[in-house]
Amino acid sequence: MPSITLPPKENALFKRILRCYEHKQYRNGLKFCKQILSNPKFTEHGETLAMKGLTLNCLGKKEEAYELVRRGLRNDLKSHVCWHVYGLLQRSDKKYDEAIKCYRNALKWDKDNLQILRDLSLLQIQMRDLEGYRETRYQLLQLRPAQRASWIGYAVAYHLLEDFEMAAKIVEEFRKTQQTSPDKVDYEYSELLLYQNQVLREAGLYREALDHLNNYEKQMCDKLAVEETRGELLLKLERPEEALEVYRRLQERNPENWAYYQGLEKALKPGSIEERQKLYEEAWVKFPKGLVPRRLPLNFLTGEKFRECLDSYLRMNFSKGCPPVFTTLKSLYTCQEKVLIIEELVVGYETSLKSCRTFSQNDEGKEEPPTTLLWVQYFLAQHFDYIGQQSLALEYINAAIDSTPTLIELFLIKAKIYKHAGNIKEAARWMDEAQALDTADRFINSKCAKYMLKAGLVKEAEEMCSKFTREGTSAVENLNEMQCMWFQTECALAYKGMNKLGEALKKCHEIERHFVEITDDQFDFHTYCMRKMTLRSYVDLLKLEDVLRQHPFYYKAARTAIQIYLALHDKPLADDSKESQADTENLTDKELKKRRNKQRKAQKKAQLEEEKKNAEKEKQLKNQKKKKEDDDEEIGGPKEELIPDKLAKVDNPLEEAVKFLTPLKNLVRKEIETHLLAFEIYFRKEKYLLMLQSVKRAVAIDPNNPWLHQCLVRFFKGLSESIDLPEVVRTVLTQEISRLFGESDPQNYNKNYLSQHSNSIPHRLAAAKMMVYLEPSSDKMACELATALVDSLTGRSIQICTEVLEALRGGQLGDSQQKAAEAYRAACHKTYPHTLAFLPPGYQDNSTSLSANGDLSAGEHDDIANDL
Repeated sequence: MPSITLPPKENALFKRILRCYEHKQYRNGLKFCKQILSNPKFTEHGETLAMKGLTLNCLGKKEEAYELVRRGLRNDLKSHVCWHVYGLLQRSDKKYDEAIKCYRNALKWDKDNLQILRDLSLLQIQMRDLEGYRETRYQLLQLRPAQRASWIGYAVAYHLLEDFEMAAKIVEEFRKTQQTSPDKVDYEYSELLLYQNQVLREAGLYREALDHLNNYEKQMCDKLAVEETRGELLLKLERPEEALEVYRRLQERNPENWAYYQGLEKALKPGSIEERQKLYEEAWVKFPKGLVPRRLPLNFLTGEKFRECLDSYLRMNFSKGCPPVFTTLKSLYTCQEKVLIIEELVVGYETSLKSCRTFSQNDEGKEEPPTTLLWVQYFLAQHFDYIGQQSLALEYINAAIDSTPTLIELFLIKAKIYKHAGNIKEAARWMDEAQALDTADRFINSKCAKYMLKAGLVKEAEEMCSKFTREGTSAVENLNEMQCMWFQTECALAYKGMNKLGEALKKCHEIERHFVEITDDQFDFHTYCMRKMTLRSYVDLLKLEDVLRQHPFYYKAARTAIQIYLALHDKPLADDSKESQADTENLTDKELKKRRNKQRKAQKKAQLEEEKKNAEKEKQLKNQKKKKEDDDEEIGGPKEELIPDKLAKVDNPLEEAVKFLTPLKNLVRKEIETHLLAFEIYFRKEKYLLMLQSVKRAVAIDPNNPWLHQCLVRFFKGLSESIDLPEVVRTVLTQEISRLFGESDPQNYNKNYLSQHSNSIPHRLAAAKMMVYLEPSSDKMACELATALVDSLTGRSIQICTEVLEALRGGQLGDSQQKAAEAYRAACHKTYPHTLAFLPPGYQDNSTSLSANGDLSAGEHDDIANDL
């Protein structure tokens, strides 16, 4: 149908509809639409129908909106407005590819429409269609050559396509058009110059970049960035003397910046350790209170020189009372010789401070205050905890708590020691004690909530967080709104440990939604950064968004979700009604009566909780309505609600797992776990080529990984037993396996692996599990192999011993291994007396419970420590 031209009256109304849409006055917009469409001549006016649909979409009426826009488009296929509106609708639904197609169709009928070109360019940069973005920006530059955003957008397009020289030329051409006096401070012009310099550096034009920096230095506002850039450029151009001056100036400006000392070292190029140390000794004299010049030499010094330098560094920190001193030295713990020197020195301090209140018996002069001994004990507790001697660490921290029972940091470390010792419930109790000392401290509150979640106390953790969340809303909803991902990650792990898989999946999906939101939030910056000229930050943002799902929060959530979906595939959740029906058939009348009473009580409890929730929801709705009264507009449609039961009873768990896996395969490919999780999915899908791809990538990272070994044995066995595999696929697999591993017989491969790693407990456990998997009758031998706790064996840790115990109890080392499991638990309890998993069976029931108000609800602190 050809487009209908509206008469002046209706055309004025149509313009008002557009204005109402721009000003978010959606209700008024609908009134004007009605006025046009109620005229019998224009009931099928395509553009008005499209605008009505767009307005309804903003009011959350999605289905009606799509119907109207499609109707409008059918009535007027040659209207750029209809196609543009259809594109906006698709964009609001996150269907960006479809939206781009709509915009391209709109441009067929109005190729110079600025608004459509701008919208198209936004979507192209969002989808990283960089070639298309460059073309669109070029069109915008031709149409509006006087606009700043046109030039900048075109330059950024070349920059992102890594054609740096062209980007630099475009910025230079644009810069020439800017008339600013050299003395005037113009922040936006300064940002343009700094961006231009960044492009020149990325192009490898270091000399031109340095000249550019020297010419326009006066007009650049960020003086620190100018100096740092100059230092880097001079080093790259091999002009060390000039670079030395720059880094000396920077060092005077901030003597605590590690990067400036590295710059000084590169400029001076010291030939020996003595010369290198001299550089830092000069800094000691210049900056007597500086900690970094005393800390950095500890990285390269050894022996007696290391001892001297460490001695002065530690004395300075302990006298001052500096809590993070251990954290600053943690990186030295990779060298065993340095660890021994640290221990010897600090234990010596403690002995001497106790006897004569000085750091050494030979010291003459002033005595140290009592707090010095406290910080020494605090350090020693962290030191022994880090090297795995938790009992000794507890002695030191208890001594410190006895002398100063009001210092929060001490309780914090005591909780950490219990966590590392494998007793998370005790750790949560001590962390709760720490937060009770200062309930206004948000950091301690968050730490306490995290420990509670690790201990499986989800309700208590929510109550703890509610002290700092918005009133009138539940803590969980507020934390989700604030994208508090550490809480949600820990919640997911806690629910997974409690076997509440639906709840755990809900948290994982919430985290996934946060990352989708963060990606969508880029939209706001594509135009803002061009306008405000914050171009360096803008390019950094785009690069960050490209690798966003590398973040540990996403990785943890995705890994948890994949593990849950794998468990659901192996053992799907049964339907509750069928289960209860089967159970009631086997019960006597008395047992049935008991069960029904229990069910009634549970129902009442659930009803009360639901009433509470509903009351809270009503409160929230009232608050929201009050906010909305001032605005004409209403927010777009709500997101689909995440229902735990629905998530846990999904039809195809492996397909859901693949959704979480895909970003990991692209962005976290350096982690072996990514490829092993991929293998687990493809193994269940029986996709052998994808299994091969996963194990090949994993072998390239760590060929001796115990989990990888289990995957390989299962792969070889599955391949040998598969009948309906195409001949071509089988040929490729056998060729690759013989090239990579030489051996494809699972029994022989397992034996060879065991002989190569017979001294490592993790590897022995993996081999033992595979023994039973291949031949269930070898369970006795496998059990002996995995449960050996001889001192000569390496890789022993609380985590590995717990894994062995779980394997014994779970039947992975053969059925009916309860006696062996109990014997192994008792043996581990002797080695790790504090670990919860190895405590006698009745202990956990008698342990004191934790209340959320910061008190230990039974017994004094010392009694608890003595019990353990």
